[in-house]
Amino acid sequence: MSLTDEHIRYLRDALAEAEKCTPTPTAFCVGCVLVTRYPTSTDAPTILSTGYSRELPGNTHAEANALAKARDLSASDLAALFPSAPPASLTVEQVLRRADVYTTLEPCSIRTSGLAPCADALIEAQIQRCFVGVGEPDDFVKCEGAQKMKDAGIEIVWIKGIEDECLKAARRGHE
Repeated sequence: MSLTDEHIRYLRDALAEAEKCTPTPTAFCVGCVLVTRYPTSTDAPTILSTGYSRELPGNTHAEANALAKARDLSASDLAALFPSAPPASLTVEQVLRRADVYTTLEPCSIRTSGLAPCADALIEAQIQRCFVGVGEPDDFVKCEGAQKMKDAGIEIVWIKGIEDECLKAARRGHE
């Protein structure tokens, strides 16, 4: 499988997550997959967690949900995911620092609800790269999440050829 095929596969997994969203006319339906190559960048990729908009209570976003679910993994969960890593020293934060995020829509830089933006949460987690299906349209706010993350040292990769599909998923429920 080529690297491009791998990225498309994980973005399609994120689209499947977006399909789980309950549509609402005032928000986007977004899916996210956290993939890591822990303990080294040459290890096979492992899905750490997934998330979708409004999956968890409190008007939550896909990226924040995937991070929350990753942080809920126990030491035994991590040991099962990464059997070659020393379990005593393994933490979720270490694993996240080797993570790539695949998201159907650009991570938000502002939340009208007052909650923390997803771009900030991904920066705080120190993820390595963010693969994005499509930029967030200006339907609700002007999003600068990709630029904010890039300024913080996170590599942003725009996946070409899947933009229309990601935008259609995001706007599901908008009439």
